Amino acid sequence: MKGFALEQITDFTDFTRGGDLTEFLKQTNNVFNMNNCRSHPVRVSPDAQHIHAFLQKPKRGLVTFDRIQRVAVAQSPSYMDTGSALSIPIVELLYLDSGSKDRSALVAVILENGKAEFWKYWERKAGWDLLQTSDLCNSTSAKVVSVCSSGKFIIWCEERPASESASVFSAARNNFRYCICKRTYELEERAVRLGGVKTPLHNSPCYRVLAAREDVYLLPDNQEAAPGNGSKFFLTWSPKQDRMTISTVCKGALLSKTLHSTSKDSDYKTLISECIGMLATISPPQICSVAPTSCGGLLLVLSSGCISLLQSDGVLRQIYTLALSCPLDCSNQISMQIYGSTLACIVYRTLYLVDTSTGRLLENIALKTDGMLFLNSREKNGIHFLSGTGMYVVKESGVDPTSKQLGHSDTARPDAVLVEAVFEEACRYYQRRSLSSTQLTVEKLKSGGMFQAPIALSSILGVYMKTKKASELPQGGGGYSKLLASLGAELESLMALEQLKASVVSASDRKLSVSCETLVGQEVNRLLFSDLDRDNLLYLNVIFKTFPRESWQALQASLQLGSNGEGFLTAKAAPEVWKTVLSPVQAALAPLSSGQQQASSNGAAPVFELICRSLFTFQPKWLPRFVELAQQQAGASSWNYGGKESPESVPLYKRALCVLPREGQAQELQVELLLCSQRPNAVMQAMHILLELRRWERVAEVAQRFSQQSPLLNKEIFTTLLCEVSQHRDLDPYLDLLWTLCPEDMTVTSILNIVLKSLPLCGREPGPFRTDRSQMSIGMLKPLLIKVLQRETKPSQRYADILQSPSFPPPTPPRQPRSVTEPAMATASPPLSSISSSVNDTSVDEGCSSPHHENK
Repeated sequence: MKGFALEQITDFTDFTRGGDLTEFLKQTNNVFNMNNCRSHPVRVSPDAQHIHAFLQKPKRGLVTFDRIQRVAVAQSPSYMDTGSALSIPIVELLYLDSGSKDRSALVAVILENGKAEFWKYWERKAGWDLLQTSDLCNSTSAKVVSVCSSGKFIIWCEERPASESASVFSAARNNFRYCICKRTYELEERAVRLGGVKTPLHNSPCYRVLAAREDVYLLPDNQEAAPGNGSKFFLTWSPKQDRMTISTVCKGALLSKTLHSTSKDSDYKTLISECIGMLATISPPQICSVAPTSCGGLLLVLSSGCISLLQSDGVLRQIYTLALSCPLDCSNQISMQIYGSTLACIVYRTLYLVDTSTGRLLENIALKTDGMLFLNSREKNGIHFLSGTGMYVVKESGVDPTSKQLGHSDTARPDAVLVEAVFEEACRYYQRRSLSSTQLTVEKLKSGGMFQAPIALSSILGVYMKTKKASELPQGGGGYSKLLASLGAELESLMALEQLKASVVSASDRKLSVSCETLVGQEVNRLLFSDLDRDNLLYLNVIFKTFPRESWQALQASLQLGSNGEGFLTAKAAPEVWKTVLSPVQAALAPLSSGQQQASSNGAAPVFELICRSLFTFQPKWLPRFVELAQQQAGASSWNYGGKESPESVPLYKRALCVLPREGQAQELQVELLLCSQRPNAVMQAMHILLELRRWERVAEVAQRFSQQSPLLNKEIFTTLLCEVSQHRDLDPYLDLLWTLCPEDMTVTSILNIVLKSLPLCGREPGPFRTDRSQMSIGMLKPLLIKVLQRETKPSQRYADILQSPSFPPPTPPRQPRSVTEPAMATASPPLSSISSSVNDTSVDEGCSSPHHENK
């Protein structure tokens, strides 16, 4: 069994003024008394040979404790102390890259007023010398709030005083009075030469800057909480490339942008403007503690107890979740660092050791006092921490001869450990969601083929595979080869998605448009060739709403829409696509009334309505023809689309009418949709719309076309037009066509009754003789009446055989009973010429002519 133990390196007796150092660390746990909630008041040099303490009370100052190298020189050392003469607070102490081979340390003490003191430690005389004091900021009124060093750069966040004109504005604007600056440095023989000040980011909120190798992380300061959405994200900046990345703890990297020298590109508001909408919709957990790592990443401890690593490539990886009895906040004492492949974290006087490759807890060690982890450049994989009683290192106890040292993976085959960790996590996942009380084991999961967690597995594989090439992966029968073989399709899809996301972020507007068209086309085509459920139908609605033009182009390709030589629409869609288009609406909707839009139970429009809406938007002339083609496919006998009409279903033409606006702007298109259905009620509805629009020529065309469809529809059309002719003279040029539509069973009496009932109300001139030429006269009805009278007086064909019989005399024909309502003149019709001469110019007006005349 492998275990871990603490080994003390020093009790500070080999440090100058070791007793004072011990007393300082033991006083009220000064190791973790936060300095304005920004950082620990103790700094340890990279080689662990110097310890620096920031004094706060009763007087400000800096005290340095150096490890004694030779007893001879220990009697008269020179210290790097500021003592009680320092009235300006110290912001940070930085160990800079001296570039010298004599292992001498170069330290910069940054003060709040922008002053920088450069000290150098001479190992030969075991003492410190003040090289120079310089102004770090250009402005004497600037105030440094945070500073760090990365490579040959000194980076800081400075507060610039608000101008007098800005005082009249709201306090929210004054929150954006900070700037991020950088400056190069170079060590000469006994001086430090500073480069010019550059400001890559203007008008930003207060940020805390932390350096990890070549990257600088900008986190919102806890004291100066960023206004609005500024506290929801943090920035990652590469000083060499001048590239800024916006990241969150819940979404990872959102946006990466290269900064330029112009003030517009380096403005804070301009930088975040592209992702401000997404930031408003997320609520990331609170960051309780952060720590830069030697590998170039940033460790984050969230309020949920989750420890995550933000890698230099922008990937946010969860390592471990602390099992704590109470939630964390920014006031908790947390110290953490990564040593090789081991994460060390001190929380509540407990040291946690976690394997970063697998996320397994290796050990948790209870500490007697608080401690602060630090890196030792001489032992990079050794876990060192500082406490009030000395410096300690974590050692392994009971180590097998074949095992590796601490800081590396704890097994000889990390791939086997990873496989087991993946399946154990899957077991816990499925067990929580299982309705069975049977315990699920890894063996059952492997043998039964129940593992269905490709996303979780791919994220774990990505951590290991990102550092290896494909040719280096094992080709044998164990480890990653089995996992890759079972998840090859899922991994390819994920990689294709990641490549698409990367290309979208870096693409130009033209390439972005092409990529969008391609992606929408593939998605629409995939959905139309599948059996849509409710979720996919809602997804298709979102695609059509978000990308209307791209969706229309995808429809043209999937349905193979085009026009023939005569200009009519053609659709050569596959039967599977027609089945999806004409499939019944999910959840068996009730029939809708006229003008009511049909939609599924989840609020999404059916596929047929989506297509009709797209046709109306981009090619409205094709919509009636598309409805005709859809009706033909729905009535096909070789395929059962589920779209055949029943008394309870809504006809396709009514569903297409639902997509038209209700304001009457598309009445012409509405008429075409009604006519294409070829239903009697729809045809008459279209006829009434045309009459309201006074489209007389179109009325005549529709009447002539559909009068031959059925006798009942012909009679309805004739009656409607006869009523219309009785009211005005606009249809007079088409009277000859109207008389030809007269049904066979129509009589003179029924015609006159229709005309009398349809006449408009009387005007100012009573009597039979009126001067209003808009009224109908008997003379206008003369051709129709003559035609009907001729038809009535024509011998019946059923007596033709009797009349031609040779028998004499012929038998008396049966008498036909007279109708009660039929007038007496019907039994003996007068000559046609007499009717024609007497009523040629007489006006027909119901109620205007008196039926009785008295002789005076």
